[in-house]
Order: sequence, then C-alpha cells, then structure tokens
Amino acid sequence: MNWNGVLPAVTTKFSVDGSIDYKLFFINVEEQINAGVAGIILGGTLGESSVLEDEEKMELTSKTIAYVKGRVPVILNIAEGSTKKAIACAQAAESMGVDALMLLPPMRYTTDHRELVTYFADIAKSTTLPIMIYNNPIDYKTYVTLEVFEELLPYENIQAVKESTRDVSNVTRMINKFGDRYKILCGVDTLTMESLTMGADGLVAGLVCAFPKETVVLFKLIKEGKTAEALEIYRWFLPLLELDIHPKLVQYIKLAEEMTGIGSAKVRAPRLELVGEERERVVKLVQKGIDNRPVLEGYTVLAAE
Repeated sequence: MNWNGVLPAVTTKFSVDGSIDYKLFFINVEEQINAGVAGIILGGTLGESSVLEDEEKMELTSKTIAYVKGRVPVILNIAEGSTKKAIACAQAAESMGVDALMLLPPMRYTTDHRELVTYFADIAKSTTLPIMIYNNPIDYKTYVTLEVFEELLPYENIQAVKESTRDVSNVTRMINKFGDRYKILCGVDTLTMESLTMGADGLVAGLVCAFPKETVVLFKLIKEGKTAEALEIYRWFLPLLELDIHPKLVQYIKLAEEMTGIGSAKVRAPRLELVGEERERVVKLVQKGIDNRPVLEGYTVLAAE
C-alpha cells in the first residue's frame, strides 16, 4: 500500500427514497480518480457509516471494488464497538479484495492504554491487510499516544496514521520518534499545508469530495516545494476547508458536492438537510469559492505530467 497522496473519504450518495444512489456515487468516484487521488476511503464519518446497515457497507465496498478495477486502492473504514465485530469486518474486507483498512479505536467505550494496544494488535493479527490507525481524540475521545504506537511497532501491517489530533506538532513528534516507520496522513483539512510542510506523507481529505482537482494540485505543489503557488490555492481554499471541522461537516460537504455538480445534499436521518439561514450561509460561502476557483492549468505542476 502506497500511503502517499490524497485519499478522499468519500460521501455515500442517497436517492430520494433513501437508498444508495450508485450512479451518482460513481460519478464522484470517477472525478476523484481523474483528478489523481491515491485511493478511495469508504465508510468513514463523511460516508455516514453510522446510518449504513452492515449489508449496505459490504455491498458498497463490493461494488466500488468492481467499479474501480484496481485503478486506485479501495480502503474500508472500521469503526466498531467490539473487537469481535471489528475482526469479522477486517476479514470480510480482505476476502472481498479491499486493499487496506482505516481503523478507529473502539466506539462508545473509551479504552485505557492496555486495552487500546490489545484492540489494535488483535485486529492486525487477524488480517494481512495494511492498516492506517485513525487518531482523532477530539471527536472520538480516545487519544492514540506515542506510547501506543511504540507498542504496535511489531505489527508490520500497521503502517500509517490518520493524524487528526489538531496538534500539527504531532507530525514532528511522530517523525522524531519513529522516523519513516509510520506514514503520516493529515486528517484535518484546515491543517493541510501545515502538516504536509512538517513532513506528512498524504491527506485523508474531506473537501476533496467537492473539489478533487484543487486538492490534488495543492498537495503536489506543497510536496514539490512550490510554496508561493501552493499558498495561492490554499488561501482561496481555506474558507471552504473550514466546513470540514464543523459538527455538520457531512451536510456541509454534501451541499458543496451538489453545488459543484458531483454529488447530492441528501443525507440519512437523524441528519437532516440544511435549511434557512444556515443553508444560505453555506451556499454563499461555497458559491464564492466556485466563482473564484483558481485556473489550475496555470500551475507548473500540471505541465510536468
């Protein structure tokens, strides 16, 4: 698994009747692949995993693997409350042909250090798939410490971390302690440039769902050291990226996808579509971004491709 690059945590598209809209879903996936993403992540927060039935998750995964046909890796997120169910999910994913896993700490119960290490280790031992641990103590109340990562060193398929602690200096801490043992992917859109500049290898991105080309070009410019060009895009992008750090990030990003023509604002309950002043505010913000989109052909990173 190559953990370098942009990995969109794609949204799950829904029809009016609440079923999964695969036609629209694959329109978005194709836009992501055409933009040059390094993989597709299914079943994350943006994918509304909490309101998908287990059968739907497996069907979505199977259909995505069949559609992508190996053009990019397909990564499945595991967010379960029990070790047994997480292992079952990992093994089912491997048998289906998933390329890698993104793994959250146990849901609902906040583990201590020993329990967390054991949870990750047991899942790693149950599968040969590469694993990226999702470290997001702000939203999921469990902090995956440096000490936890140190105890996980023997498990070679634990290869990467989605760094969402909101502390950009954690990128440097990980590199100082572990060198290149763990790939580091920024998991907070508003810290994209900061994290990549500090040495992160990639992005697990949200607004890429609506703006795939801009996200990939920004990533490449930063990695090529073209700071002035990257800053021009990043400063345009930042007001949009802030939609990713709101409790309603799913509704906000889905509305942005709809406005850019590659998605739908439809969500599943208990989430509801935006209305009134809140919707007007987000529409105004996204429309301003659309109206001022950078002309990407002007950036030299594209000329080299």
